[in-house]
Amino acid sequence: MEDVRVLEIKQSVFANNDAHADELRDRLRAQGTFLLNLMSSPGSGKTTTLTRTIEALRDEMSLAVMEADIDSDVDAKTIAQTGARAIQLHTGGMCHLDAYMTEQGLDALLDEDADHVDLAILENVGNLVCPAEFDTGACANAMILSVPEGDDKPLKYPLMFSICDVVLINKIDALPIFDTFSMERARENILMRNPNATIIPICAKTGEGIDQWAQWLRDRVAAWKTGA
Repeated sequence: MEDVRVLEIKQSVFANNDAHADELRDRLRAQGTFLLNLMSSPGSGKTTTLTRTIEALRDEMSLAVMEADIDSDVDAKTIAQTGARAIQLHTGGMCHLDAYMTEQGLDALLDEDADHVDLAILENVGNLVCPAEFDTGACANAMILSVPEGDDKPLKYPLMFSICDVVLINKIDALPIFDTFSMERARENILMRNPNATIIPICAKTGEGIDQWAQWLRDRVAAWKTGA
């Protein structure tokens, strides 16, 4: 029996997506728009954190949000209530977005009739696995680790933590309840996966730590626009 020919499709798919992601970043730089890819598990507080972020920055820069979910428009409606431009992306059952899907969302978000956007945020599908595998074309990756999830998540989901420029540790108000969560151990585990990651403890509910997070975004947006 002849050997069966094997095609490494996965590698070619990723390579094609990565090339398109680079093209998308070139387009965003030319437009002066910074795109943030925000990832986390479901229920970690992404939408609440975005609401706080918009409140902190809306008087300084123009913001817009793409909400990605398998179904529903609940999160997009929540963001729209802040006054920021928001659209809902349905993934058709897929658990992630790639660069092509992100570009479709940006085309709708940044259409010719819309005002310029300084900071566009993609709230990716809630998942610690698939979203980490696909380059969306974002200028930076961020993720939220919530206290109830445990400080061992960087050990269990290494890729997610290794690709993120910043990790927000949310729900720090719950530390007295979830007393097995160690902030020191969480930092060690995150830095083990990514020594260059910025770690910012926050409480989206109370606003604690949001000022530091907002300043991180200000600095990154300014650097992106100047080509730094």
